[in-house]
Amino acid sequence: MLLLHLHAGEAEAIALAIDLQSDLVLIDEQQGRQYAAQAGLSVSGVLGVLLRAKASEAIQAVGPEMEKLRRKARFFIAPSLEARVLNAAGE
Repeated sequence: MLLLHLHAGEAEAIALAIDLQSDLVLIDEQQGRQYAAQAGLSVSGVLGVLLRAKASEAIQAVGPEMEKLRRKARFFIAPSLEARVLNAAGE
């Protein structure tokens, strides 16, 4: 059923997380996040991982990492989301 609505990778990630009874699944696309949440999974994306990395002092700042994602991976970050993430990071 998931394959009818999601990309194969997202559907596979959700199915695997359910099978493994994972605490968290990493998905960035909004539709995939919605399906994962409906399946009872906790969801995070790349930006959430960056916030956790800063909180654990694995990285010094989130802003430069987001810029690398945009530049190297062509990762789209909506300006409003970027502002919220930077605010949460204290940047």
